[in-house]
Amino acid sequence: MTDGKVTPLRKAQPCPECGRMSTRDSYPFCSERCRSVDLNRWLVGGYAIPVTEIEENQDDEPDDRG
Repeated sequence: MTDGKVTPLRKAQPCPECGRMSTRDSYPFCSERCRSVDLNRWLVGGYAIPVTEIEENQDDEPDDRG
């Protein structure tokens, strides 16, 4: 049998919300609270990627649609 040491599946890292070390149960967050805060930001659109509108036809030549 082994010497009792267990290698963690993932190394602890700083929580993306508060900076404390992550836990195995809430990885990559430190707690369910930080996990919920992050989920709420996703749900209300806080992490939306900004998009710029581009005209569909940017050709210099007029098209045949009239």
